Amino acid sequence: MNTADKYLKAIYLVQQIEDGQASTGAIADSLDVSPASANEMIGKLEKQDLCSHEKYKGVDLTEEGIVRARDALQNYCIIERFLVEVLDVENFRMEAQQLEPVIDETVADRLDTIIEREPQCPDCFSAEEDVCALLKLERDAAD
Repeated sequence: MNTADKYLKAIYLVQQIEDGQASTGAIADSLDVSPASANEMIGKLEKQDLCSHEKYKGVDLTEEGIVRARDALQNYCIIERFLVEVLDVENFRMEAQQLEPVIDETVADRLDTIIEREPQCPDCFSAEEDVCALLKLERDAAD
């Protein structure tokens, strides 16, 4: 996943949490980057017509931005589920975040053939808990 897709995914999730436009501060916090870095990348995404940014109001994704963000989120969900279901990795969130930048769509598609991903993916992802809600339920049921 490239940096642009990582930002699109973050904006998408922050918009869900904030139930509207994503504030640049919240985007920066979710990516653990400085607000200046977030603003710079948001400007680049805006030039590519992937989002619109209104100063002091926030960021909205365009239709194309939403499609790319959902694709990035789905790839992340695939990585998470693979780590839990196939490899039984306990600290799967941290591992998924580390793998996310290096797993491309082709590899994610191959991992997807191994796991039992739900058809509603990526809508099953809980932005507030930062994890697939269905995956969390499965892990809770096992405890």
